[in-house]
Amino acid sequence: MSETPWWEAAYQHLRVERRVSSGRHVAVLTLDQPDKRNAMSDEMTASWGRAARLLADDPQLAAVVITGAGSAFCSGGDLSWLAGEPDATVHDLRLKMLRFYRTWLAVPTLEVPTIAAINGAAIGAGLAVALACDLRFIARTAKVGVPFTALGLHPGMATTWSLPQVVGIAAARDLLLTGRLVGGEEAAQLGLASRAAEAAEVLPLALEAADRIAAAAPIATRLTLRALRDGGHASFEQAVEWEGLAQAVTMTTSDLQEGLRAAGERRAPQFDGR
Repeated sequence: MSETPWWEAAYQHLRVERRVSSGRHVAVLTLDQPDKRNAMSDEMTASWGRAARLLADDPQLAAVVITGAGSAFCSGGDLSWLAGEPDATVHDLRLKMLRFYRTWLAVPTLEVPTIAAINGAAIGAGLAVALACDLRFIARTAKVGVPFTALGLHPGMATTWSLPQVVGIAAARDLLLTGRLVGGEEAAQLGLASRAAEAAEVLPLALEAADRIAAAAPIATRLTLRALRDGGHASFEQAVEWEGLAQAVTMTTSDLQEGLRAAGERRAPQFDGR
């Protein structure tokens, strides 16, 4: 494990808290620049990258929950940052954007489920972070959208890939080409979120989901996550082949034996990830 645990490291514009659930760790990352609707500052971006690196070193990590401070989830990239280098070349700007994308899209590539608690507005790159998560819960009052072209900007942060994966190509074309914002109820109807709820209930719903994940068998959870990410399997046959192997792996674990014992004894299982 890293010398500095992720819950003890120093961060700017980002709050990082550890919860212990079923003996495992749940990370709660709160984007923390509420006076700017949690826009992605340089300090927040650097802190996000550091958190991702440290979280990857924690063998007890079970899930990551991401939310925003104040009334917004994330208003996206800082607009002054986007226009801050008018004389830069395409090559230089491309490298800059790729660094930015890969930093922010690092946490959702962890080998544990990531959950977005969309407590308020999630715009542009802010929505992209939520789209990259495995589960999303959204406030009914939240407004979300990807109005890149309204700024004269091509979509970024992999939204031309992630949005179709989440809501389907027709809805993605609508949102990306018109740039319109949708409320929490419509977002849930589109499949952008698992559930819409009152703003005060969104984080508790996400934490409840994280607790259920933490109580499940770690090896089975990680293999299931691998099967579902990146759009799932390319074909029926690939799904059959993967499940034949992955289910066989879990059948050799002590966690399976514990799960079967617990089911027979009508008690909650105590998994140890072996």
